[in-house]
Amino acid sequence: MKKYKIITYGCLANHSDSERIAKKLEDQGYSKSENPDLVIINICSIRQAAVDRAFAQAKKYKNVIVTGCLLKSDYDKFTKYAKIVKKENLFSVKPKNSCLIPIMTGCNNFCSYCVVPYTRGREYSRPPKEIIDEAKLFINNGAKEIWLLGQNVNSYKYDFPKLLYKINSIPGDFWIRFLSSHPKDMGNDLIKSIRDLPKVTEYINLAVQSGDNEILKKMNRNYSIEEYKKLALKIKREIPNVCLSTDIIVGFPGETKKAFQNTVKLFKEIEFDMAYISKYSPRPGTLASKMKNQITFEEKSRRYSELNNLLKKISLKRNKQLIGQETRALINNNFIGKTKNFKTIKVNGSSNNSFVDVKITKALIWGLSGKIK
Repeated sequence: MKKYKIITYGCLANHSDSERIAKKLEDQGYSKSENPDLVIINICSIRQAAVDRAFAQAKKYKNVIVTGCLLKSDYDKFTKYAKIVKKENLFSVKPKNSCLIPIMTGCNNFCSYCVVPYTRGREYSRPPKEIIDEAKLFINNGAKEIWLLGQNVNSYKYDFPKLLYKINSIPGDFWIRFLSSHPKDMGNDLIKSIRDLPKVTEYINLAVQSGDNEILKKMNRNYSIEEYKKLALKIKREIPNVCLSTDIIVGFPGETKKAFQNTVKLFKEIEFDMAYISKYSPRPGTLASKMKNQITFEEKSRRYSELNNLLKKISLKRNKQLIGQETRALINNNFIGKTKNFKTIKVNGSSNNSFVDVKITKALIWGLSGKIK
């Protein structure tokens, strides 16, 4: 029997694609192995570090195929060691044991630092029936949570809040999560659906990328920091127990010390539960890669550390406020799981792939501890 291995660098959308690639390979008689005849590297080339790691892997193996979000410059780099396959439409492939459902692909926003519109193309939304049928399949196979994925799920062509209502009506005990949301498309209907639908979890990743208006303009983000703050505070007011995370890029070209301090100020005002902080990485072909006043790696690293240290303090403070509360959690393995609002929690017992009621007993920087009731 032929053997395969898939190496994935990227977001949940890439992992969803990898699951579907694996299903196609297994349908063709391949089996998963750490000693493969064929290696598939599925990459998102938004960040240079991911490309570099994937390139190192490609050189290790003999029979390699590279797919995913690839720029022309990435193609040229990999062709010496691998065959390049432009990713086909994998929506029709149904992996059995998944909870990852792409509802759309591509992007129309053209943020100045991002390659997605060039590598995945313009937005394409799947018909609602396809998504609902897939959700039913996964739930019938035992999935306890469904992740709806897209570069910007709230610009879903067929009305994202309506889709949430339809999936919420599917019989079964499961949660609905989604990634990612663009602030300019986060409307009242979506906030209301998150608040009112019992299966939709109170977790929102709302990428701000910078706390400074001039940098946001350079990034082509199409909102002001004042608009973002108003939206974030409204979400916190409208949705009890919401966990709000964000994405931040430090060291964007032209980011002055004052501009960075505006991001620090934003963190203090909003008090994000989590933030995914990255150091700006120039990507060929994007507008940002041609901008003047590039920030040194050393200064990016310093700003990253300052923001991350602040995030630790805020996260611990917010987690301490939860001590003594009771919550529901989905335990995955090794006594570790997630609360409904996506806080990591460690419990005093094992209940793999099942919901449990937990009393929170301890706060950690990046999560909680609790006792199963």
